[in-house]
Amino acid sequence: MTTADRHSESDSRPGQGDGERVVAISGARGMLGSALIRALEEDRRYTKVVAFDLQKPDFALQKTVFHKIDLTLPGVDAEMARVLRAEQVDTFVHLAFLSNFTHRTSWAHELESIGTLHVLNACTESRTRKVVLWSQSLCYGANPGNPAYLREGHELVGAAGPNDTYISDKIDAERQVRQFAEEHPDRRVTVLRMAPILDRDASNFISNMLSNRTIPVLLGHDPLLQFLHSDDADRALKMVVDEDHAGVFNIAADGVLPLRTITGLLGRVPLPLPLALARRVAGVLWMGQVIDVPPSFLDYLRYPCVMDTQKAQQKLRFFAERDIHEIVAEMAGRIEADRRVA
Repeated sequence: MTTADRHSESDSRPGQGDGERVVAISGARGMLGSALIRALEEDRRYTKVVAFDLQKPDFALQKTVFHKIDLTLPGVDAEMARVLRAEQVDTFVHLAFLSNFTHRTSWAHELESIGTLHVLNACTESRTRKVVLWSQSLCYGANPGNPAYLREGHELVGAAGPNDTYISDKIDAERQVRQFAEEHPDRRVTVLRMAPILDRDASNFISNMLSNRTIPVLLGHDPLLQFLHSDDADRALKMVVDEDHAGVFNIAADGVLPLRTITGLLGRVPLPLPLALARRVAGVLWMGQVIDVPPSFLDYLRYPCVMDTQKAQQKLRFFAERDIHEIVAEMAGRIEADRRVA
């Protein structure tokens, strides 16, 4: 994001005075969106929150106004732009992305790629001053040539396979946001690339995989994994809403652990598989909609995809409070609690 990075990433001046800021959030009912709304509701610097989603958040709202919006529909950008202008929105936080793989790839593309286009069109028309985008570390891709730690300027290659739209749509969203930043140098644009969120309450592809009694591992491979606790994800997101930090930032917990070590700490049983067999089985099960993870994800069980977080520490002054050992221990507690209930 070259143009955006030409703005000082440490420029922390808000666009409006205390008590005057208005923030819009897409994907407002999701885990990140709900947590951000709660934080903004308690912050006197914000007069109003505009929540966009198909369903209203399931908790009491004080200064949040809800607008039912379907990002897959044509013309939704004009509707959003009207709301953004009427509410005098200062900052748009785009969180309307899937946290799990889906077989509904066409719909997912409409939601994430085309939905991002609608959001950026609305921000352009309404003159929204700042845009914040949530992204994922998986966009870098897991490859044998990856450096030990991936920095923000590394190319986003995703996963190799026709069924990996979960990742490719997010890469396309980042591409659109980068172009938006280049075309609108007067706007502040921030991208947070987060490691997979894992904790007691997480519900996503990684928490689902690690919750299984048996966890597939590939013979001859034991990649290092990196996570992020939801509390730290929430703090990072609030931080870049509060202050202006243009650019792309990797957000992850301190530390990495090998997959087999994590499997042991969670009390799970590893299921060693040859790569060729794993690909064939995963392909058949995916096509039959028996499993919810495409075979292209096997690359992340082979090669590293670990981010360098120095830029976030130096520019944002963001330091994760939960390291990977604490995160895995909390997940182990969840698994044990579930076992006792069962």
